[in-house]
Amino acid sequence: MAITVWLKRLFIIGGVGLLSLAGWLWLTMLSPWFYDRPENLADIEQRPHQVFVYGTLRYAPIRFVVMGSFGDPEKATLEGYQRDGLDLSPQPGSDVEGLLLHVDADELARLDRYERLGIRYERMEITLSDGRRAWVYLRLPTLENTFVPDADLPIALVP
Repeated sequence: MAITVWLKRLFIIGGVGLLSLAGWLWLTMLSPWFYDRPENLADIEQRPHQVFVYGTLRYAPIRFVVMGSFGDPEKATLEGYQRDGLDLSPQPGSDVEGLLLHVDADELARLDRYERLGIRYERMEITLSDGRRAWVYLRLPTLENTFVPDADLPIALVP
């Protein structure tokens, strides 16, 4: 009897945990809230695009949740950069292994939202080691420790 009570509790707690995780994923990756595309960004061209990914988007389940597809991934290498956590920085002689995704304009818009284009990352076109051109998301410079000039008190600007 005691075992069935614990199993019911475990089932309920597990269900609540899964629903919470699904809600969090939807809010952070897909919902229309928490991200407004900056107006200064160019419109996305309605054509096929290629995107080089090197972080969390290398994992198929995350790509599917973010884009609604897997992006037909191929292994790819970006030369002249090194990976610093989830960021890239130029580094001659280094290379970053990742995936090349083939996406349409709607999927690229969903990737822009996931990467917080214009807020956290910028999307730049790069040349991969095999000569193909692709978009890559590069972290925008942080504004930490930047001070407002001519202010009575130094005020740090934090995005």
